[in-house]
Amino acid sequence: MEHEIADPVGTRPGLITGAGGQLGAALADYFPDAEPLMRSDWDVTRRYPFGWKPELVFHAAAWTKVDDAEADQDAARLVNVKGTRNVVALGAPVVYYSTDYVFDGEKTDPYVESDATNPLNVYGQTKLEGEQEVRAGWIVRSSWLFGWSGNNFLRTMLRLGAERDEVAVVDDQRAAPTYVDHLALATKDVLKLPHGVYHVAADGDCTWADFAEEIFFAAGLRCRVNRISTEEYGAPAPRPAYSVLRSEKDAPRLPHWREGIRDCLLRIG
Repeated sequence: MEHEIADPVGTRPGLITGAGGQLGAALADYFPDAEPLMRSDWDVTRRYPFGWKPELVFHAAAWTKVDDAEADQDAARLVNVKGTRNVVALGAPVVYYSTDYVFDGEKTDPYVESDATNPLNVYGQTKLEGEQEVRAGWIVRSSWLFGWSGNNFLRTMLRLGAERDEVAVVDDQRAAPTYVDHLALATKDVLKLPHGVYHVAADGDCTWADFAEEIFFAAGLRCRVNRISTEEYGAPAPRPAYSVLRSEKDAPRLPHWREGIRDCLLRIG
């Protein structure tokens, strides 16, 4: 079914970019007064096509294919930087969702908002450049997002766990897998805070291999995890070995990542 949008002039309470993605879909649930725009409604790399203006923008549209960004830097920058510039040009405060990949992973304790950024890959660099486009609003950094829709690690593991007896998963990268519904709900509290940068990620932390094992356990799948190194996996894009996010600015705290898995599986059914 096509998403139909009336186009009167004037203003509306809010707008959600990237509403077809996992985070955008969750935001549409928690902010029903905001207009959810799919890429087919507005490709943010192009001029805004409507006569009405939002009073607030939830900017979830992004190039998130980390490895593909290494081979197509211009395309990633077009979406993550120019796209954000086009959103900012609407003149409304922006909630810009960013990533733990703006950090290099050299720390061994959680990254807080005042820590220096140093992206290792093109995706992280373009998301950081997107942060720098925001003039008024909230930059919300989170990590390892997963949800009930779209393409994400949890859904991939559910598929592979049903097909295979064993999967190889990286065990030397550590962060906090964050359920998009928990992040969307917490955004309500972020909006009560002064404009600025906030770290909003799940409680706890784990490796990708830990995450996979917990998914299989929670879903009742009898699939083993073969723990491998980042080098063995051989992904094109370098990734931080440690990118756990915590807040020094009283940002909302989210439930534990294991609770996120269980809530997500309940929603998937």
